[in-house]
Amino acid sequence: MVSPTDSGASSGLPLCRWRVRLAASAVPAFSSECLRSGGADGARCSGRMESEGAAVGVEGVEPSRREGHRDLNPRLPVPPRSRIHSWTHGTSTEEYGPPAAATAVAGWWRGLRVVAIDGTLLSVPDSPANLTVFTRQRLGNGTAGYPQLRLAALVACGTRSVIGAAFGPAATGELEYARRLAADLRAGMLLLGDRNFAAAALLNHFAATGADLLVRCKSGRNLPPVARCRDGSFLARLGALTVRVIDAEDSIVTSQGTRTGHYRLLTTLTDPGVHPAGELVRLYHERWEIETAYAELKSTILGGRVLRARTPAGIEQEMWALLVVYQALRTVMVDATDSVPGTDPDRAGFTTALAAAGDQLVLAAGIAADTVIDLVGAIGRHVLAHLLPARRVRTKDRIVKRAISKYNARGPAIDRTTYKATISITMVTSSP
Repeated sequence: MVSPTDSGASSGLPLCRWRVRLAASAVPAFSSECLRSGGADGARCSGRMESEGAAVGVEGVEPSRREGHRDLNPRLPVPPRSRIHSWTHGTSTEEYGPPAAATAVAGWWRGLRVVAIDGTLLSVPDSPANLTVFTRQRLGNGTAGYPQLRLAALVACGTRSVIGAAFGPAATGELEYARRLAADLRAGMLLLGDRNFAAAALLNHFAATGADLLVRCKSGRNLPPVARCRDGSFLARLGALTVRVIDAEDSIVTSQGTRTGHYRLLTTLTDPGVHPAGELVRLYHERWEIETAYAELKSTILGGRVLRARTPAGIEQEMWALLVVYQALRTVMVDATDSVPGTDPDRAGFTTALAAAGDQLVLAAGIAADTVIDLVGAIGRHVLAHLLPARRVRTKDRIVKRAISKYNARGPAIDRTTYKATISITMVTSSP
């Protein structure tokens, strides 16, 4: 997680001991939360971790205390922590930030790196200190049980690695955090966003970075055409920005019938000959990769639980720790799939990688790097041994699997059958 140049300069520790100290101090999520969500093996290892510490089996390195997982650990020096931030936040030396976002060939479309932006909420403990910064969200029948933190991220769709992240109180809107992520956009990227990100001012802000945009907007939005394209799309103006408006119907045909949805997309790719509308409509569905990334952060790593720190400073450290753990696993997973030509990173199982990483950390295995670096490693070998099947065509609505109520969200008769499907896209043209 930390480059060799960070090891001795800032702390005087040998590299192997520094990496263990990093795991014990900077990544409390790895030493407790991550292992708890690793299935039976994770639960078995968790108790051992908390009793013996993250530095098990390494002479001269004190184990981390259990209470250190709840609050900010003052033993963490500032320079390596800033390095963690830069690596996770996409400001490292690689052109597109983190290693996993730069190595895999997946996630490119017609020479553009496909990325997605979105936000999510996480619950934090309702301690007096946290309540001075984080507020409870208002609900239809009252307020939420816990105060909440809002996280916005920029994710590479091909690998689901984090290029940039911004977080803070949920009282600050999603669009404000998204605006901060514009610093991580580059020319050569194609940004996907849902309807919440179609505000004219925000799109102009994003476009000023040189990145191209593909964002969904409301079907009834008034966008007067300034020119028409031969594929049925048209050009419109959003302030100083010229966008191409694509109206299309997406139909899925199975043995059970036909389902049709309407999409209106805005894009800065204005040449239909170079960037066909039908391909852009299909590509937009890659935006869901960021939803999967959030599920891996909140459900697989955290197990749906509330964050643990009881102070705002501790929450900040815990969030960066969570992102670092996620990014480290994603990097290993992409290294593994890249070692087998033609393997889609989507087939790498995040749960498999997390469980294998937990075992490695508990045993303090692979702390000191050999002279020959094995990019796949033990975690990667577990991932390759348990590859997921190729992704199937989705034919069902994405629904909440765990509703707030204990009762069935959609009744007991939910059809979970997999059907062969044919997808067709039809351009919708309005009158001149």
